[in-house]
Amino acid sequence: DSMDEKLSRFKLQISIFLKQQPSWWMQYLTRCIDDQITVNAGYLAYVTLLSIVPLVAVGVAIFSAFPGFESTLVTIENFLFTNLVPTSTDVIKEHISSFAGNANKMTAVGVGFLAAVSLLLIRNVDATLNRIWRIKKKRPMMISFAVYWMVLSLGPVLLGASIGVTSYIVSLVSFADQGIPGFSGFLLKLLPYVISMVGFIMLYTLVPNTRVPFKAAIPGALFAAMLFELTKKGFALYISHFPSYEVIYGALATIPILFVWVYLSWIVVLLGAEFTVCISPEKIEDTPDIDI
Repeated sequence: DSMDEKLSRFKLQISIFLKQQPSWWMQYLTRCIDDQITVNAGYLAYVTLLSIVPLVAVGVAIFSAFPGFESTLVTIENFLFTNLVPTSTDVIKEHISSFAGNANKMTAVGVGFLAAVSLLLIRNVDATLNRIWRIKKKRPMMISFAVYWMVLSLGPVLLGASIGVTSYIVSLVSFADQGIPGFSGFLLKLLPYVISMVGFIMLYTLVPNTRVPFKAAIPGALFAAMLFELTKKGFALYISHFPSYEVIYGALATIPILFVWVYLSWIVVLLGAEFTVCISPEKIEDTPDIDI
């Protein structure tokens, strides 16, 4: 009897869950439209393209301070361009690397300007996500600056460490192929999803100026990571089968392709943020002044 009761209760919960789906997705869609996701994504894409060379230049400068990190830098570059940019990776990587290389020859004032532009991107991401979470109270300026600078300086080092550890784990797991054929290949395919998820979890929990529960951030990050991989595959398919950009722009096609891709990436980030807010158990609108 108890088993039948559990089964009927489970069926009832599933039925209630399915009935709630249309209204929940309508609420989600309405919220995305109200928050002007596409407008914010366009603005962030524009700021990202302004900041991408300064960010790379600052990252290269940080790695240059540590002797013997050149190979790690190359590994990070290859990993990021392979997994984050779906097409024209060689051309884009070549241009950005050459710009960043030129930036290293700049004076201290020039480097300071590059760092300021990089901080501008981080500040805009912070402001956009806090608007989505309906957070009205801002952090004190000195705390904000310290957090942004920490992200800018520690970000490349942490990224390098995580990729180094991951490649070491993958090399260890490759021995398991003797017992489970194809296991390391499966792990390598899973790796971009895992790294995307970790990145989204950190973004959705650390950036908003309020407490974001992990039970909301994890599904939100999973939603965003899956959407990101689907978008990447779809965009690569579109560019390879409908090469309209290359026909119209010729040699300059890389620029609009990169802009459209960065724009789509920001839409995915913001959609994941809205998803995380909508499944949060707390009503964010009722608690706009929570500080951390």
